[in-house]
Amino acid sequence: MALTQTELRTLEQMAWQVRRDIIDVTVWAGGAHIGSGLSMVDILVTLYFHILNVDPANPDKPDRDRMVVSKGHGGVGYAPVLARKGYFDFETLKTFNQFNSPFGMHLDGRKVRGVDVSTGSLGHGLSMALGLALGARLRNESWYTYCLLGDGECNEGSVWEAAMAAAHFKVTNLVTIVDRNRLMIDGGTEEVMGVEPFADKWKAFGFITKEIDGHDFNQICQAVTEAHAEERAPVLIIANTKKGSGVDYMEDNVKWHYGSMDSTLADQARASVDKRFNRVN
Repeated sequence: MALTQTELRTLEQMAWQVRRDIIDVTVWAGGAHIGSGLSMVDILVTLYFHILNVDPANPDKPDRDRMVVSKGHGGVGYAPVLARKGYFDFETLKTFNQFNSPFGMHLDGRKVRGVDVSTGSLGHGLSMALGLALGARLRNESWYTYCLLGDGECNEGSVWEAAMAAAHFKVTNLVTIVDRNRLMIDGGTEEVMGVEPFADKWKAFGFITKEIDGHDFNQICQAVTEAHAEERAPVLIIANTKKGSGVDYMEDNVKWHYGSMDSTLADQARASVDKRFNRVN
């Protein structure tokens, strides 16, 4: 079902806010994986503010949906989403990645409310998500598990072992999304270690594969809705995105996989985000 105009405006407002938050947190931290955080914003905003069955007031409720952000280095994008959802005060992110802060560069589920699984060592998230989904099925529970992977992360063999098992056991309560921004720390994915033909690989492993614009809220919602209705096999959503999405000088620029900003660059980044969302502050 397509989003209503009110729902769409709500998601757009939150995507604008979170992008500005990411800029602030990166400045406070002295640097972060800002490009990776920005590319996945619209996916996480759609999930947390429209799809996921979660309750920030009761983060451990048994029937909640589970979210595994496997590309854990994008924590600078994940933490503001959790804060704006209400899991903790946004102001606490002023300590992000500083000594004695609960917020490391990779979010720790033992320290950060709302984080179901600690991630960061790439390649493990899909295996953990698969375990959660299988556990729900064995208990006849109705909640879903969502896993967000990076495309460079799919160089890891453990991703494909988990994919093989998920398809073999027809784990249809698992929704897997790949943030396909085509850049990793050392360059383009197809230059460093090519993953194409990407969709065909997932199909060969037994997944039903969908390709969407990962910055289009309607397409994200539609793909997840179709994944929920699928009973034949697990679904893989390839969300085509831009690294650094929303900040013009960062977009599709491998330099901004990780970076820091002085006040001038931060102001330019905020102005770019405001222009993208037709906002005047």
